[in-house]
Amino acid sequence: MSLRGYFVAFSKCALLLCLRILLLVPAGLPVRSQGDPQSDNRVMDNITVRQGETVFLRCAQGDVVTHTAWLNRSSILYAGEDKWSVDPRVSLVALNQDEFTIKIENVDMTDEGQYVCAVQTSSRPRTTSVHLIVQVPTKIINLSRDVVVNEGSNVTLLCQASGKPEPSISWKLISSPGDITSDDEYLEIPAISRQKAGTYECTAVNDIDADTQTVDITVNYAPSVSEGRDVGVTLGQRGVLECEADAVPEADFEWYKDDRRIFNGFDGMEIVNTGSLSKLMFFNVSEGDYGNYTCVAVNKLGSSNTSFLLFVVIEPTSSTLLQGPRAVQDGSGGATGLQSHGALLFVTLLPFLLRF
Repeated sequence: MSLRGYFVAFSKCALLLCLRILLLVPAGLPVRSQGDPQSDNRVMDNITVRQGETVFLRCAQGDVVTHTAWLNRSSILYAGEDKWSVDPRVSLVALNQDEFTIKIENVDMTDEGQYVCAVQTSSRPRTTSVHLIVQVPTKIINLSRDVVVNEGSNVTLLCQASGKPEPSISWKLISSPGDITSDDEYLEIPAISRQKAGTYECTAVNDIDADTQTVDITVNYAPSVSEGRDVGVTLGQRGVLECEADAVPEADFEWYKDDRRIFNGFDGMEIVNTGSLSKLMFFNVSEGDYGNYTCVAVNKLGSSNTSFLLFVVIEPTSSTLLQGPRAVQDGSGGATGLQSHGALLFVTLLPFLLRF
């Protein structure tokens, strides 16, 4: 038989030997030597690498070796110096009487499994097997999009991740740590309230790495307005009525005097809206401005209102100082009657002072 024929026959024999070993061992477990424990069949330690790294597969030789090959499952990677694999990532590193080493670059999950080095000596064949384990960093591959819901709705968030070892997943509400948490792919929030709106963080972790992504939940609710505060203003002075509303989305404001709606610039009044606050401003209060006012806050989920009284305040005079203390308010509702109290106290103490 020619040398080439002998080599082909040997390759077939080695391939059948590899298949025999693999068929006898469950998938995913290291290959163990078959037959006599004193035989030349050996099992190397498992090799663990991370996805994307380079792995070297080494097989001890000897001066009595005539033929050698590296096999991956049922495929021959290298037979001596001849490359049988079409994968450009696989290459020969060393082939001499000491070692037969190949390398696989940019390792991927498809490379995981059993590798066998089959050696033909002058006396009998020898095999060495190793199990390659590929670890993959965790990565979030499926995450719920940002959510906008009405208050009282049920919300479910999903976070799925890939990786090896299999990653663990956890949820938490960033704006309120410890309030809402979950150690599952799904986060269930029944009858969500406005206090549970915010940014939710999903974290996937395995032994290799961690990945974190966030989902924003916006909770819509109808407006609620703060109680109106009555304001006293002196005739001809400036005055302001302030209306504040809590709402999502932000509320639109409407102002009414009695049952008549007020528009910007109406009778010398101006409406200034800034976010959740609306101001009705009077630049020169007249007698016709005094009375009852209503602020209405409206969004798509509902409305809320509050009432104000704009009342007249008489400027203090020398005659009013003798009538006792009287709280006088400015246009923003603050008390300015301190001077009246001081004058009254002086008048009250005057008889006692004259005795000395």
